[in-house]
Amino acid sequence: MKSERREGWTRRRTLQGLAAAGALFPANGLAGGTTLSPEQIEAGKIFLRDHVSVDVHCHPGRFFLRGVTAPSPRLQAYGAPFEIEAAAAMREGQVSCGFFSGVADMSLLEFSPERGLHATRDFRPGEAWADYTRQIATLNALVASGAAVDGRSTRSIGQAHEQGAVAATFAIEGGDFIEDRLDRVAEAHADGVRSITIVHYHVNRIGDIQTEAEVHGGLTALGRDIVREMNRVGIIVDVAHATLAVTRDVAAVATRPVLLSHSNVAGKGAPPHPRLVSPDHARIVADTGGVVGSVPSGINQSRFEDWIESILRLVDAVGVDHVAIGTDMDANYRPVFTDYRQWHLIPAALLARGMSTAEAARVMGGNALRLMEAQAPAHRARQ
Repeated sequence: MKSERREGWTRRRTLQGLAAAGALFPANGLAGGTTLSPEQIEAGKIFLRDHVSVDVHCHPGRFFLRGVTAPSPRLQAYGAPFEIEAAAAMREGQVSCGFFSGVADMSLLEFSPERGLHATRDFRPGEAWADYTRQIATLNALVASGAAVDGRSTRSIGQAHEQGAVAATFAIEGGDFIEDRLDRVAEAHADGVRSITIVHYHVNRIGDIQTEAEVHGGLTALGRDIVREMNRVGIIVDVAHATLAVTRDVAAVATRPVLLSHSNVAGKGAPPHPRLVSPDHARIVADTGGVVGSVPSGINQSRFEDWIESILRLVDAVGVDHVAIGTDMDANYRPVFTDYRQWHLIPAALLARGMSTAEAARVMGGNALRLMEAQAPAHRARQ
Protein backbone atom coordinates (compact mmCIF):
# COMPACT_ATOMS: atom_id res chain seq x y z
CA MET A 1 0.00 0.00 0.00
CA LYS A 2 1.67 3.19 -1.18
CA SER A 3 1.32 6.23 1.04
CA GLU A 4 0.75 9.72 -0.34
CA ARG A 5 3.89 11.79 0.21
CA ARG A 6 3.82 15.57 0.63
CA GLU A 7 7.30 16.87 -0.13
CA GLY A 8 8.27 20.04 1.67
CA TRP A 9 5.68 19.50 4.41
CA THR A 10 8.13 20.09 7.25
CA ARG A 11 9.70 23.24 5.83
CA ARG A 12 6.37 24.82 4.96
CA ARG A 13 4.78 23.94 8.30
CA THR A 14 7.91 24.96 10.22
CA LEU A 15 7.74 28.49 8.84
CA GLN A 16 4.04 28.70 9.66
CA GLY A 17 4.60 27.40 13.18
CA LEU A 18 7.48 29.74 13.94
CA ALA A 19 5.48 32.71 12.74
CA ALA A 20 2.74 31.80 15.22
CA ALA A 21 4.97 30.71 18.11
CA GLY A 22 4.56 33.81 20.25
CA ALA A 23 6.25 34.12 23.63
CA LEU A 24 8.92 31.71 24.85
CA PHE A 25 7.87 29.35 27.60
CA PRO A 26 10.57 27.15 29.15
CA ALA A 27 9.37 23.64 29.91
CA ASN A 28 10.90 22.37 33.14
CA GLY A 29 12.55 18.99 32.82
CA LEU A 30 13.10 19.17 29.06
CA ALA A 31 16.65 19.60 27.80
CA GLY A 32 16.96 23.03 26.25
CA GLY A 33 13.34 24.00 26.97
CA THR A 34 10.84 24.55 24.18
CA THR A 35 9.48 27.56 22.33
CA LEU A 36 5.81 27.26 23.25
CA SER A 37 3.51 29.89 24.64
CA PRO A 38 1.24 29.15 27.61
CA GLU A 39 -1.70 29.11 25.19
CA GLN A 40 -0.03 26.55 22.98
CA ILE A 41 0.78 24.37 25.98
CA GLU A 42 -2.84 24.53 27.09
CA ALA A 43 -3.88 23.50 23.56
CA GLY A 44 -1.77 20.37 24.00
CA LYS A 45 -3.62 19.47 27.18
CA ILE A 46 -7.00 20.05 25.56
CA PHE A 47 -5.92 17.91 22.60
CA LEU A 48 -5.18 14.95 24.88
CA ARG A 49 -8.59 15.21 26.52
CA ASP A 50 -10.19 14.89 23.10
CA HIS A 51 -7.97 12.31 21.40
CA VAL A 52 -6.60 8.86 22.15
CA SER A 53 -2.80 8.86 22.40
CA VAL A 54 -0.49 5.86 22.19
CA ASP A 55 3.18 5.24 22.93
CA VAL A 56 4.05 2.33 20.61
CA HIS A 57 7.21 1.34 22.51
CA CYS A 58 7.95 1.86 26.19
CA HIS A 59 9.28 0.15 29.32
CA PRO A 60 7.43 2.07 32.06
CA GLY A 61 9.23 1.90 35.39
CA ARG A 62 11.58 -0.76 33.96
CA PHE A 63 9.01 -3.39 34.93
CA PHE A 64 11.14 -5.97 33.11
CA LEU A 65 13.46 -6.02 36.15
CA ARG A 66 10.72 -7.09 38.58
CA GLY A 67 11.56 -10.48 40.06
CA VAL A 68 15.07 -10.70 38.64
CA THR A 69 17.30 -12.68 41.00
CA ALA A 70 21.03 -12.06 41.49
CA PRO A 71 21.11 -9.09 39.09
CA SER A 72 24.36 -8.17 37.41
CA PRO A 73 26.06 -4.83 38.22
CA ARG A 74 24.60 -3.52 34.97
CA LEU A 75 21.06 -4.32 36.08
CA GLN A 76 21.68 -2.96 39.56
CA ALA A 77 22.70 0.35 37.98
CA TYR A 78 19.17 0.72 36.65
CA GLY A 79 17.81 0.80 40.20
CA ALA A 80 14.66 -0.81 41.52
CA PRO A 81 11.69 -1.16 39.14
CA PHE A 82 8.88 1.38 39.64
CA GLU A 83 6.12 0.38 37.26
CA ILE A 84 3.27 1.45 39.57
CA GLU A 85 4.67 4.98 39.82
CA ALA A 86 5.36 5.08 36.08
CA ALA A 87 1.78 4.07 35.27
CA ALA A 88 0.57 6.84 37.58
CA ALA A 89 2.68 9.35 35.66
CA MET A 90 1.15 8.09 32.41
CA ARG A 91 -2.36 8.57 33.78
CA GLU A 92 -1.51 12.06 35.02
CA GLY A 93 -0.03 12.91 31.62
CA GLN A 94 -3.16 11.65 29.81
CA VAL A 95 -1.41 8.83 27.95
CA SER A 96 -4.24 6.60 26.79
CA CYS A 97 -2.09 3.57 26.02
CA GLY A 98 1.47 2.32 26.04
CA PHE A 99 2.95 -0.75 24.41
CA PHE A 100 4.54 -2.05 27.63
CA SER A 101 7.55 -3.88 26.20
CA GLY A 102 9.32 -6.70 27.99
CA VAL A 103 12.94 -7.32 27.02
CA ALA A 104 13.47 -10.86 25.77
CA ASP A 105 17.28 -10.83 25.80
CA MET A 106 17.73 -8.72 28.94
CA SER A 107 19.70 -11.39 30.81
CA LEU A 108 22.32 -11.52 28.04
CA LEU A 109 23.08 -7.83 27.67
CA GLU A 110 25.97 -5.70 28.84
CA PHE A 111 27.13 -2.19 28.00
CA SER A 112 30.58 -1.03 27.04
CA PRO A 113 31.76 2.35 25.69
CA GLU A 114 33.30 0.59 22.70
CA ARG A 115 30.34 -1.56 21.62
CA GLY A 116 27.38 -0.01 23.37
CA LEU A 117 24.64 -2.42 24.42
CA HIS A 118 25.36 -5.94 23.22
CA ALA A 119 24.83 -9.60 24.08
CA THR A 120 27.71 -11.33 25.82
CA ARG A 121 26.48 -14.92 25.57
CA ASP A 122 23.71 -17.13 24.25
CA PHE A 123 20.71 -18.40 26.19
CA ARG A 124 20.88 -21.44 28.39
CA PRO A 125 18.25 -24.14 27.71
CA GLY A 126 14.83 -22.91 28.85
CA GLU A 127 16.14 -19.50 29.93
CA ALA A 128 14.45 -17.38 27.25
CA TRP A 129 10.99 -18.87 27.81
CA ALA A 130 11.31 -18.67 31.60
CA ASP A 131 12.20 -14.99 31.42
CA TYR A 132 9.30 -14.33 29.05
CA THR A 133 6.85 -15.89 31.51
CA ARG A 134 8.34 -13.87 34.39
CA GLN A 135 7.82 -10.59 32.55
CA ILE A 136 4.29 -11.48 31.43
CA ALA A 137 3.48 -12.26 35.07
CA THR A 138 4.74 -8.80 36.04
CA LEU A 139 2.50 -7.17 33.44
CA ASN A 140 -0.50 -9.21 34.58
CA ALA A 141 0.18 -8.14 38.17
CA LEU A 142 0.32 -4.51 37.06
CA VAL A 143 -3.10 -4.78 35.45
CA ALA A 144 -4.47 -6.71 38.43
CA SER A 145 -3.31 -3.90 40.75
CA GLY A 146 -5.48 -1.39 38.88
CA ALA A 147 -2.49 0.81 38.01
CA ALA A 148 -3.18 0.05 34.33
CA VAL A 149 -5.97 -1.63 32.42
CA ASP A 150 -5.89 -4.35 29.77
CA GLY A 151 -4.97 -2.85 26.39
CA ARG A 152 -5.17 -5.86 24.11
CA SER A 153 -7.84 -4.29 21.84
CA THR A 154 -8.61 -0.89 20.39
CA ARG A 155 -11.94 -0.99 22.19
CA SER A 156 -10.26 -1.37 25.58
CA ILE A 157 -7.84 1.45 24.72
CA GLY A 158 -10.73 3.73 23.82
CA GLN A 159 -12.46 2.88 27.09
CA ALA A 160 -9.25 3.63 29.00
CA HIS A 161 -9.11 7.06 27.40
CA GLU A 162 -12.72 7.79 28.32
CA GLN A 163 -12.09 6.72 31.92
CA GLY A 164 -8.81 8.61 32.34
CA ALA A 165 -6.93 5.32 32.75
CA VAL A 166 -3.84 4.04 30.95
CA ALA A 167 -4.12 0.86 28.89
CA ALA A 168 -1.16 -1.53 28.89
CA THR A 169 -0.78 -3.29 25.55
CA PHE A 170 1.65 -6.14 26.17
CA ALA A 171 4.68 -6.25 23.87
CA ILE A 172 8.00 -8.08 23.83
CA GLU A 173 11.27 -6.67 22.49
CA GLY A 174 13.04 -9.62 20.89
CA GLY A 175 11.51 -12.82 19.53
CA ASP A 176 14.15 -14.97 21.25
CA PHE A 177 11.57 -16.68 23.51
CA ILE A 178 9.84 -18.17 20.45
CA GLU A 179 12.93 -20.21 19.58
CA ASP A 180 11.72 -22.69 16.93
CA ARG A 181 8.34 -23.21 18.60
CA LEU A 182 5.76 -21.57 16.36
CA ASP A 183 3.06 -22.55 18.85
CA ARG A 184 4.53 -19.96 21.22
CA VAL A 185 3.33 -17.17 18.92
CA ALA A 186 -0.30 -18.17 19.51
CA GLU A 187 0.45 -18.65 23.20
CA ALA A 188 1.87 -15.13 23.39
CA HIS A 189 -1.31 -13.80 21.75
CA ALA A 190 -3.38 -15.67 24.34
CA ASP A 191 -1.19 -14.03 27.02
CA GLY A 192 -2.25 -10.62 25.68
CA VAL A 193 0.88 -9.86 23.64
CA ARG A 194 -0.03 -7.67 20.68
CA SER A 195 3.41 -6.65 19.37
CA ILE A 196 6.77 -8.41 19.12
CA THR A 197 9.99 -6.67 18.10
CA ILE A 198 11.39 -9.69 16.30
CA VAL A 199 15.07 -8.84 16.95
CA HIS A 200 16.87 -6.79 19.59
CA TYR A 201 20.55 -6.79 20.64
CA HIS A 202 21.07 -10.56 20.64
CA VAL A 203 21.47 -12.05 17.16
CA ASN A 204 18.71 -14.64 17.35
CA ARG A 205 17.40 -17.26 14.93
CA ILE A 206 15.01 -14.84 13.24
CA GLY A 207 17.27 -12.30 11.54
CA ASP A 208 20.11 -9.79 11.64
CA ILE A 209 20.32 -6.68 13.80
CA GLN A 210 21.53 -3.16 13.07
CA THR A 211 24.27 -3.10 15.69
CA GLU A 212 26.18 -6.30 14.83
CA ALA A 213 27.74 -7.75 11.70
CA GLU A 214 25.26 -9.63 9.53
CA VAL A 215 25.03 -13.35 10.20
CA HIS A 216 21.93 -14.50 8.32
CA GLY A 217 21.85 -12.17 5.32
CA GLY A 218 18.33 -11.01 6.19
CA LEU A 219 15.30 -12.82 7.57
CA THR A 220 15.81 -16.55 8.11
CA ALA A 221 13.46 -19.30 6.92
CA LEU A 222 12.33 -19.65 10.55
CA GLY A 223 11.87 -15.88 10.68
CA ARG A 224 9.59 -16.02 7.66
CA ASP A 225 7.48 -18.68 9.35
CA ILE A 226 7.31 -16.59 12.52
CA VAL A 227 6.17 -13.51 10.58
CA ARG A 228 3.46 -15.55 8.87
CA GLU A 229 2.31 -16.96 12.20
CA MET A 230 2.27 -13.51 13.82
CA ASN A 231 0.13 -12.28 10.93
CA ARG A 232 -2.18 -15.27 11.33
CA VAL A 233 -2.83 -14.85 15.05
CA GLY A 234 -2.88 -11.05 15.03
CA ILE A 235 0.41 -9.89 16.60
CA ILE A 236 2.11 -6.80 15.17
CA VAL A 237 5.50 -7.50 13.56
CA ASP A 238 7.88 -4.81 14.84
CA VAL A 239 11.12 -4.42 12.82
CA ALA A 240 12.88 -1.95 15.12
CA HIS A 241 16.56 -2.99 15.48
CA ALA A 242 16.31 -5.03 12.27
CA THR A 243 18.62 -4.47 9.33
CA LEU A 244 17.41 -3.05 6.05
CA ALA A 245 17.62 -6.54 4.54
CA VAL A 246 15.46 -8.03 7.31
CA THR A 247 12.94 -5.20 6.94
CA ARG A 248 12.72 -5.81 3.18
CA ASP A 249 12.24 -9.54 3.75
CA VAL A 250 9.53 -8.96 6.37
CA ALA A 251 7.69 -6.60 4.03
CA ALA A 252 7.83 -9.22 1.27
CA VAL A 253 6.34 -11.91 3.52
CA ALA A 254 3.90 -9.90 5.66
CA THR A 255 0.21 -9.83 4.81
CA ARG A 256 -0.55 -7.17 7.42
CA PRO A 257 0.94 -3.72 8.12
CA VAL A 258 4.31 -3.66 9.89
CA LEU A 259 5.62 -1.48 12.75
CA LEU A 260 9.06 0.06 13.21
CA SER A 261 8.46 1.21 16.76
CA HIS A 262 11.38 3.42 17.77
CA SER A 263 13.87 5.01 15.43
CA ASN A 264 14.34 8.17 13.35
CA VAL A 265 15.39 9.18 9.88
CA ALA A 266 18.83 10.76 9.96
CA GLY A 267 18.94 14.46 9.12
CA LYS A 268 21.13 15.81 6.35
CA GLY A 269 24.72 16.15 7.48
CA ALA A 270 24.06 14.34 10.78
CA PRO A 271 26.58 11.74 11.96
CA PRO A 272 25.60 8.19 10.92
CA HIS A 273 24.38 5.77 13.54
CA PRO A 274 23.29 2.13 13.08
CA ARG A 275 20.01 2.67 14.94
CA LEU A 276 18.85 5.39 12.53
CA VAL A 277 17.13 4.48 9.27
CA SER A 278 17.19 5.95 5.80
CA PRO A 279 14.05 7.42 4.21
CA ASP A 280 13.91 4.37 1.91
CA HIS A 281 14.10 2.04 4.92
CA ALA A 282 11.20 3.88 6.57
CA ARG A 283 9.19 3.80 3.34
CA ILE A 284 9.43 0.02 3.15
CA VAL A 285 7.47 -0.06 6.42
CA ALA A 286 5.02 2.62 5.29
CA ASP A 287 4.37 0.83 2.01
CA THR A 288 2.97 -2.16 3.95
CA GLY A 289 0.43 0.27 5.38
CA GLY A 290 2.58 0.31 8.50
CA VAL A 291 3.84 2.84 11.02
CA VAL A 292 7.23 4.22 12.10
CA GLY A 293 7.54 5.44 15.70
CA SER A 294 9.83 8.41 16.38
CA VAL A 295 12.03 8.02 19.48
CA PRO A 296 13.37 10.86 21.68
CA SER A 297 16.82 9.36 22.12
CA GLY A 298 20.20 11.06 22.38
CA ILE A 299 21.18 9.81 18.93
CA ASN A 300 21.63 13.07 16.96
CA GLN A 301 19.26 14.81 19.40
CA SER A 302 20.17 16.95 22.39
CA ARG A 303 16.89 18.68 23.28
CA PHE A 304 13.14 18.25 23.00
CA GLU A 305 12.89 20.48 19.95
CA ASP A 306 15.31 18.19 18.10
CA TRP A 307 12.85 15.36 18.63
CA ILE A 308 9.99 17.41 17.20
CA GLU A 309 12.19 17.99 14.14
CA SER A 310 12.70 14.21 13.93
CA ILE A 311 8.94 13.60 13.99
CA LEU A 312 8.40 16.15 11.22
CA ARG A 313 11.25 14.65 9.19
CA LEU A 314 9.52 11.28 9.38
CA VAL A 315 6.27 12.86 8.22
CA ASP A 316 8.15 14.28 5.23
CA ALA A 317 9.64 10.86 4.46
CA VAL A 318 6.60 8.59 4.78
CA GLY A 319 3.49 10.73 5.15
CA VAL A 320 1.48 11.68 8.20
CA ASP A 321 -0.57 8.47 8.05
CA HIS A 322 2.51 6.39 8.88
CA VAL A 323 4.14 8.16 11.85
CA ALA A 324 3.67 7.47 15.57
CA ILE A 325 5.39 8.10 18.91
CA GLY A 326 7.67 5.45 20.44
CA THR A 327 9.50 6.88 23.46
CA ASP A 328 11.44 3.81 24.70
CA MET A 329 10.69 5.12 28.21
CA ASP A 330 12.28 4.13 30.77
CA ALA A 331 15.18 2.42 29.00
CA ASN A 332 16.12 4.99 26.40
CA TYR A 333 19.63 6.15 25.50
CA ARG A 334 20.23 9.72 26.71
CA PRO A 335 16.55 10.63 26.23
CA VAL A 336 15.42 14.15 25.39
CA PHE A 337 11.94 13.42 26.80
CA THR A 338 11.81 11.84 30.24
CA ASP A 339 8.49 12.58 31.95
CA TYR A 340 5.07 11.33 30.91
CA ARG A 341 3.55 14.20 32.87
CA GLN A 342 4.76 16.40 30.00
CA TRP A 343 3.15 14.23 27.31
CA HIS A 344 0.96 17.19 26.34
CA LEU A 345 4.01 19.07 25.07
CA ILE A 346 4.27 16.71 22.09
CA PRO A 347 0.89 17.57 20.52
CA ALA A 348 1.36 21.16 21.65
CA ALA A 349 4.60 21.39 19.67
CA LEU A 350 3.19 19.59 16.63
CA LEU A 351 0.19 21.90 16.51
CA ALA A 352 2.43 24.93 16.97
CA ARG A 353 4.57 23.77 14.05
CA GLY A 354 1.56 23.76 11.72
CA MET A 355 -0.02 20.33 12.00
CA SER A 356 -3.79 20.30 11.86
CA THR A 357 -5.63 18.72 14.76
CA ALA A 358 -6.59 15.75 12.57
CA GLU A 359 -2.96 15.20 11.51
CA ALA A 360 -1.67 15.41 15.08
CA ALA A 361 -4.37 12.96 16.14
CA ARG A 362 -3.03 10.40 13.66
CA VAL A 363 0.56 10.77 14.87
CA MET A 364 -0.32 10.77 18.57
CA GLY A 365 -2.51 7.67 18.46
CA GLY A 366 -4.74 7.22 15.44
CA ASN A 367 -2.13 5.51 13.30
CA ALA A 368 -1.28 3.09 16.11
CA LEU A 369 -4.95 2.19 16.55
CA ARG A 370 -5.32 1.60 12.81
CA LEU A 371 -2.27 -0.65 12.92
CA MET A 372 -3.80 -2.69 15.72
CA GLU A 373 -7.13 -2.98 13.92
CA ALA A 374 -5.36 -4.23 10.80
CA GLN A 375 -3.80 -7.22 12.55
CA ALA A 376 -6.88 -9.35 12.96
CA PRO A 377 -10.50 -9.75 11.81
CA ALA A 378 -12.75 -7.00 13.13
CA HIS A 379 -14.62 -9.32 15.48
CA ARG A 380 -11.35 -10.33 17.18
CA ALA A 381 -9.92 -6.79 17.34
CA ARG A 382 -12.99 -5.53 19.16
CA GLN A 383 -13.30 -8.32 21.74
